[in-house]
Amino acid sequence: MNCKQPITVWITGLPASGKTTLGKALQSRISQHEIPVVLLDGDEVRKGLCSDLGFSPADRTENLRRVASIAALLNSQGVVTICCFVSPQVSMRQMARSIIGKESFFEVFADAPVEVCQLRDNKGNYSKAINGSLSDFTGISSSYEAPVNPNLRLNTAMLSEKEAADTLYNHFVQWVDK
Repeated sequence: MNCKQPITVWITGLPASGKTTLGKALQSRISQHEIPVVLLDGDEVRKGLCSDLGFSPADRTENLRRVASIAALLNSQGVVTICCFVSPQVSMRQMARSIIGKESFFEVFADAPVEVCQLRDNKGNYSKAINGSLSDFTGISSSYEAPVNPNLRLNTAMLSEKEAADTLYNHFVQWVDK
């Protein structure tokens, strides 16, 4: 693999669609090539950098603006960045793309129906959202706009973790080697 220009792999999808699982698998494979790579995960970023933000549309936009700015900074320092964020609105992902730069933004859609995501939800957030104890939860009380034309769409409901990770890695290699 010849990573001529560090990029940001932006993995979007509903909560529990497999974003972080895919991101960690890709990070592991990229690391094997001694290419600097960082994974930014929504849950982890909200514990520190964005702990002052809630889940209103304005706060979600600011959360993603901060993340995109960090990704662009990391890319400028030669680091491949993998961002695993719900990023529920097309406009939010367009903003991230504009901050990072379209030539460095590789959008991946972890596509799984909400019913599958509910079954995978080990945090219990879907149940909390359904019973009303968790507001502004994407897929239940807050909408998700699927990407119109992502660089890669992975049907994470149908593919095994290995199949999805292999497909993501192969597309990543093609993207960075072009």
